[in-house]
Amino acid sequence: MNWNQLGTGRKMPPSPAGPQHTETLGVGKAIAVLTSGGDAQGMNAAVRAVVRVGIYTGAKVFFVCEGYQGLVDGGDHIREATWESVSMMLQLGGTVIGSARCQDFRTREGRLRAARNLVKRGITNLCVIGGDGSLTGADTFRAEWGGLLAELLKTGGITAEEAQRSSHLNIVGMVGSIDNDFCGTDMTIGTDSALHRIMEIVDAITTTAQSHQRTFVLEVMGRHCGYLALITALACGADWVFIPESPPEDDWEEHLCRRLTETRDGGSRLNIIIVAEGAIDKHGKAITSDEIKALVVKRLGYDTRVTILGHVQRGGTPSAFDRILASRMGVEAVMALLEGTPETPACVVSLSGNQAVRLPLMECVQVTKDVTTAMNEGRFEDALKLRGRSFQNNWNVYKLLAHIRPPATKSGYTVAVMNVGAPAAGMNAAVRSAVRIGLIHGHRMLAVHDGFEGLAFGMVEEISWNTVGSWTGLGGSKLGTKRTLPKKHFEEISANISKFGIHGLIIIGGFEAFTGGLELVEGRARFEELCIPLCIVPATVSNNVPGSDFSIGADTALNTITTTCDLIKQSAAGTKRRVFIIETMGGFCGYLATMAGLAAGADAAYIFEEPFSSRDLQANVDHLTEKMKTTVKRGLVLRNERCNENYTTDFIYNLYCEEGKGIFDCRKNVLGHMQQGGSPTPFDRNFGTKMGAKAVAWITGKIKECSRHGRIFANTADSACLLGMRKRSLVFQPIAELRQQTDFEHRIPKEQWWLKLRPILKILAKYNIELDTSETAHLEHLTRKVLVPEATL
Repeated sequence: MNWNQLGTGRKMPPSPAGPQHTETLGVGKAIAVLTSGGDAQGMNAAVRAVVRVGIYTGAKVFFVCEGYQGLVDGGDHIREATWESVSMMLQLGGTVIGSARCQDFRTREGRLRAARNLVKRGITNLCVIGGDGSLTGADTFRAEWGGLLAELLKTGGITAEEAQRSSHLNIVGMVGSIDNDFCGTDMTIGTDSALHRIMEIVDAITTTAQSHQRTFVLEVMGRHCGYLALITALACGADWVFIPESPPEDDWEEHLCRRLTETRDGGSRLNIIIVAEGAIDKHGKAITSDEIKALVVKRLGYDTRVTILGHVQRGGTPSAFDRILASRMGVEAVMALLEGTPETPACVVSLSGNQAVRLPLMECVQVTKDVTTAMNEGRFEDALKLRGRSFQNNWNVYKLLAHIRPPATKSGYTVAVMNVGAPAAGMNAAVRSAVRIGLIHGHRMLAVHDGFEGLAFGMVEEISWNTVGSWTGLGGSKLGTKRTLPKKHFEEISANISKFGIHGLIIIGGFEAFTGGLELVEGRARFEELCIPLCIVPATVSNNVPGSDFSIGADTALNTITTTCDLIKQSAAGTKRRVFIIETMGGFCGYLATMAGLAAGADAAYIFEEPFSSRDLQANVDHLTEKMKTTVKRGLVLRNERCNENYTTDFIYNLYCEEGKGIFDCRKNVLGHMQQGGSPTPFDRNFGTKMGAKAVAWITGKIKECSRHGRIFANTADSACLLGMRKRSLVFQPIAELRQQTDFEHRIPKEQWWLKLRPILKILAKYNIELDTSETAHLEHLTRKVLVPEATL
């Protein structure tokens, strides 16, 4: 999953309106929302957000059922939405309001009927959730709007007053497509969920393939875009991947068979080959799964099976990421519509890093078409560049990990890898990629077991290419991890750094990895052995490490909580008038509680960063009491484990029980250590893999830089860095500089980006609060950003 996007473009000036009162922004306006084209998980979350935020601003919101066909047919297909009509929609896959391919809308006659249906209802704002075809259709509709109204007026279809009232149409698009084939957005709605479905199947197939020593050829969706295939290959460590953007060399058959044989000779009992359905060779000829199977059977005699995943990838419940993405985009879409003027171009709201951005719709469509044109013309290098920096980065990391063998000549350097803190899903993926990229650089790679304690007691061993082969999909920590800090073991650690000849140290872990790194830097003054380059890679379910917006493992924990909340909500909906209070992990950091609240549709999420009083608790009880009078007779309240030492989970449970007597009853759940377990999500596998690779590339450069006459001496602040995801890119920051940004008492960063999402959670739960629009996205341009040379790994 790519959170780091093409560089920033020019920004359009902010809307001249200045500060707005969001609760009255939509008064007197009407918004219609439709889903079109192929369905994608998360579309319902987007519809829900548009409806609720629209109603919150005072606008009327309408569902358009069955996509553009409903817009053309009118009647009952266009109906007003209510707050309750989108309840329990968040966790459903597909699209509840329906989607259909529509030939009528392609004709001017069809668009005339659609325009009349909107004008008659006073709708001048249209939110379209779909792929590039659907969004292009919306742009055409907007461009013709004036002409359509003139024609309707002339034929008596509408009155002059109606034409005047609906003089211009605002359009905002959200991209719902599992292929992630739309340029300008990091992730389209549905992509992450599709990856979840694929990885579930890959993990299942891996176990049966190992039992029988089989080769599996897996075909995934992506007619013109290899994103799903590429991320799947990265996340499962596939032997080979075929994607349309980068066809294999002409002698690929030889290369593929050699690769499969090498894997088997290395002790592996299976081979996995991933094929995008649109895979082609250099001459544009299709490469099919059956051809690949026939090749492997004929040349190698391996027992080979083909699995075509098909529509399974579109189905099932949306992942936590897709729900949050769709909810954030829905909020942004409503703001973009209500701030729109006749001069603002139709835009698409999207995500870049963790920033919401608005991009001109037709620029994105054009670049998306340019990719297909480049592939059709055989300009594959250009096609890769047009896909954006993130796609190229993924492709480069995959090629390194799968196709480049360790060199015969060694670098003479030794790099050690360790896990510190509590286990987090994705740690093993980071270790695997660090070890393999290290070996590719010619280093001797060492594994340190049980954190700093293991380093002190000499629990260090050399680790090979094949040892880490199947680690990407494993949860927990294969190396073993402990919370022990290094300070009290400096002498033993220094002795072992010297004994094992360690030139660089990669520490993958949580807040203890960060504080341990700081202690090692302080120890450099007394122990020269500690003067080696250090790189910290954040990995913790709590996501509380300063210097990074995301930590490896947080996405997996978030999905575990969200899935549990879905089951609990279902139970509550069955029994009626029931409120569940759920305690999440995170220490003092409210990331999991807040994000799970957004993803599961919670009524409240109590966190340490946002202090609350007994009056707030009473207000929440009153709010739930009101809710029980509606058709939605259930409640979900999340509480971060250390949000308040006095208002404990038991206290809040007892308070709700007492205050809700006769109106609702309560249950409580403490989720506990299940949040640290489980198989890593596709995001955590991919994020871990990229972080591990990047850390080794950096440490290799640092070791060379600090090398003097065969000895390593690293004593500067920038020789001990933390690798973090910041907004749109992966950056190395000296850990000494991060000290000022840290609240050590509560083990959290002083500033946390996700706190800005808290108002969205409250608005979607029907609280009347002011939404801060000072940081809403302004329109950016895409075309400038595209053909940027990729920084080498």
